[in-house]
Amino acid sequence: MKVADFPQIMALSTSEKLLLVEELWNEIGQKSESLEMPEWHKRELDQSVADHARDPMEGSPWPEVKNRILARK
Repeated sequence: MKVADFPQIMALSTSEKLLLVEELWNEIGQKSESLEMPEWHKRELDQSVADHARDPMEGSPWPEVKNRILARK
């Protein structure tokens, strides 16, 4: 499925397309219990938990990370 297959979507403004994406995302979220997490996601999450358990002081708090990202702009 491609956006180009839906001319009515192609005709929308950028802001209208963003609203449509938000609406679609909300609709998917309401049915999230039917979505199964891929095995590789589970492995990544397990690895993150193990990394944190090994060294809880490693990494940066979210506010610091966010500030670094915003400073790049």
